[in-house]
Amino acid sequence: MFSLKEQIEIKNNVIQFTEKLLIENLAELDQQEKFNLEGWQKCGEWGIMGLPIPQEYGGRELDPLTTIYALEGLGYGCKDNGLLFSIAAHTWACEIPLLTFGTLEQKFKYLPKLVKGELIGAHAVTESEAGSDVYSLQTTAQKKGDKYILNGSKMFVTNGAIANLILVFANIQPERGKRGITCFLVEKDFPGFLVRKKMSKMGLRTAQMAEIVLENCEVPAANLLGKEGAGMAVFSHSMEWERGFILASAIGSMERLLEQCVQYTKKRKQFQQPIGKFQLISSKLVDMKMRLETARSLLHKFGWLKQQEKSAFMEAAMAKLYISESWVQSCLDAIQIHGGYGYLTELGLERELRDALGSRLYSGTSEIQYQIIAQFMGL
Repeated sequence: MFSLKEQIEIKNNVIQFTEKLLIENLAELDQQEKFNLEGWQKCGEWGIMGLPIPQEYGGRELDPLTTIYALEGLGYGCKDNGLLFSIAAHTWACEIPLLTFGTLEQKFKYLPKLVKGELIGAHAVTESEAGSDVYSLQTTAQKKGDKYILNGSKMFVTNGAIANLILVFANIQPERGKRGITCFLVEKDFPGFLVRKKMSKMGLRTAQMAEIVLENCEVPAANLLGKEGAGMAVFSHSMEWERGFILASAIGSMERLLEQCVQYTKKRKQFQQPIGKFQLISSKLVDMKMRLETARSLLHKFGWLKQQEKSAFMEAAMAKLYISESWVQSCLDAIQIHGGYGYLTELGLERELRDALGSRLYSGTSEIQYQIIAQFMGL
């Protein structure tokens, strides 16, 4: 376990790394919807993708709370939320399920390259008719000799257009419903794996999202992740980790936005005084501060529970819900505080808002998080 002093030091080290090495023409990348491959490779070299992964697989083996501190630093220093989203999907929805459910052979085959960023991971479960009701998926898998044959299509696959390794969920026994769902490790070069189209988005435009198609896709039996019919367990486990950690970088973004707004309101003058002296402006800053600290507390509680190896499904949903809604509102406040300047693309605040809006949808919509929390309350 790391001490608080060490955790803060790690956060600051990540901030220094991002501010020094992750300098890119983000406006251009965003406009062109181009993946920041150079930034990805630098993060892999530094160890960002391996923060929670054991050292035997090339990771840094940070405990959950320390990983959160590092990710806060990543969000503070790096404004490319699309890159951060790609890293999060890679880490929490690909690496962690592989680490938990994979065989030793699978882990040693894939994890070292995933940790270094040499392989890009993805997670394919959502379909056109299976979104929030994820267990109604129609993709099938049939065992034939030493292979499984997968047929179906997947939507909204983050990293789908560039991924080398994709966790694909398919039903091996459709008559059993969700109990037939099984997870497979699918490489992009497997016969029958196709990227149908890249999806253009409102925000997170540097993250590469795609629809993928499986047409008699041949997957070796050795690439079964977990057991047949264990897909529910794999998915639930990955969602707990993903929902809890995926917006840790947003805490850093909110912290950076708040500092930017405070500095601006001290310098910007109207009616012969800094605009921060006006109560309607200062109130927005206080609200931003309150949201930041409350969101951080919820996130750190989740991290503490995982550090104690306890279940945290409700806490993950609470953190995901509150951070996403708070991030959006703080972006709106930041734009309002900057007035006309905030509406211009030059400051990047409108891009931050576009990126933040997606957080209310991915990894389960805000409405789904409400439902999960209500269920844990016995409602």
